[in-house]
Amino acid sequence: MSKMILEQARSLGQQQGLPYAGAMLPEAAYALLQEDTEAVLVDVRTNAERDWVGRVIIDESQHRAVQWSLYPGGSPNPDFLVQLQEAVPNKNTVVVFLCRSGVRSRHAAKLATEHGYTSCFDILQGFEGDKDHHAHRKTIGGWCSANLPWVGA
Repeated sequence: MSKMILEQARSLGQQQGLPYAGAMLPEAAYALLQEDTEAVLVDVRTNAERDWVGRVIIDESQHRAVQWSLYPGGSPNPDFLVQLQEAVPNKNTVVVFLCRSGVRSRHAAKLATEHGYTSCFDILQGFEGDKDHHAHRKTIGGWCSANLPWVGA
């Protein structure tokens, strides 16, 4: 099953001309992590987002937190690549990147690929998904809306 998930994600990446291995929906990412214990989820949200909004619940050995940008202010994390390399030293590891809505994770997957990581995937829709008609997240798309394991602040 994990091989099929990766093949579909790679196919989507090729269809969309992504500059990294591919992309998958949160449900596929969760299934992949359940089946491939060597795969790693890198949450690129800020520490504040994880603390105040919520965190994914997966095996600790598969979960890494490497901020793409810093809170407060949102400035780029100048140590992102160094921290990623410390968190995921094997550049052949399957890495799925997660952010709030799928933007920062795309950038992280691209940058990691440019620096030698061979299997970088973006989790489409991110942790919170898109805003609904009330401008609230967590109801349309994303990890939370898919009812995947997570804990709120």
